[in-house]
Amino acid sequence: MSKHHHFWLRAEYKTLERRTILPPQYVQRLINAGHKVTVEESKQRCFADDEYKKIKGVQLVPEFSWEKAAPKDAIILGLKELPEHDSPLIHNHVYFGHCYKNQVGWRDLLQRFIKGGGKLWDIEFLSDSSGRRVAAFGRSAGIAGMAIGLLVWVHQQLNEPIISYENPFHDVNEMAKAVKQRLSLVKGKTPRVIVIGALGRCGTGSTDFATLAGVPDDHITKWDLEETKKGGPFVEILDHDIFVNCIYLSPHIKIPPFITSQLVDDSNRKLSVIVDVSCDITNPNNPVPVYNEYTSFTKPALRIRESPIMDVVAIDYLPSLIPSTSSTEFADALISHLEQFPDTDPWKGANKLFNEKSKL
Repeated sequence: MSKHHHFWLRAEYKTLERRTILPPQYVQRLINAGHKVTVEESKQRCFADDEYKKIKGVQLVPEFSWEKAAPKDAIILGLKELPEHDSPLIHNHVYFGHCYKNQVGWRDLLQRFIKGGGKLWDIEFLSDSSGRRVAAFGRSAGIAGMAIGLLVWVHQQLNEPIISYENPFHDVNEMAKAVKQRLSLVKGKTPRVIVIGALGRCGTGSTDFATLAGVPDDHITKWDLEETKKGGPFVEILDHDIFVNCIYLSPHIKIPPFITSQLVDDSNRKLSVIVDVSCDITNPNNPVPVYNEYTSFTKPALRIRESPIMDVVAIDYLPSLIPSTSSTEFADALISHLEQFPDTDPWKGANKLFNEKSKL
């Protein structure tokens, strides 16, 4: 039986990252299970500090105070990356480490854990016996990626500047209504979209949202393993207005790119928007190697060609567009494992992976 732990919910460092690994109702579940919970204050978290203050037994502390104030046995909970630094990490950290696929800086991060005696429990690699991740933001990322892609396309068609999308939507239906209204401004034209990775969590979220926003089924092309097994690049992508990449990129498998700079240079292409939900630009196996910087809700699109126009959306925190919905869905899948930390099989697998990677 799992012992009782001290969980410390840290504030997120990434600007405009509104999601959280632990919404208030799931803090209550941990406390009910006998655990202690400390919550850092946050001005950008989608759930207000007051919602956590209402929970009996919760202690609120200043944001970013975990490094100096958290006891060594505290388990630090977060989502996105820690600031780049060389200070040793002494705690157990649960978050998306982004360091097991040879991403930039992966060795430096692992060295920080090794020097401090801490450990990374990477959420991305918490998997069940079938290899399926126990908790993921994939569906929400696919939904938000399609939404931004459609909005960018409308801006192009109306010859408008692409505006920021810093304000989150209350839920998916509110966002679909807003996107549908914008699409209606483009008279006599409906975008054709292609989603690669269409059968996964992310891809189904993307195609479902396109339908919800009013894109007809015959304008939605769904590709997965069967359609891509011949290997890219795929000229068929150019016959669509919007390409959404939703594949989960395995750290061990190298695949040919889906699209190349040479295809982007095709003056006869219809394609004008690429949404790279996966955002693996630092991965040497990136299947969308036509851009080299992330975008954000402040500046959602990167213009990589002027004639004909081509914009790339590469926001690596897309679910923050619907933060309450995505955080709740994620936590609902993860909470039973947190209650039993570190005794469930996914935690054991994450521990084994950390130990293996730390020896490289």
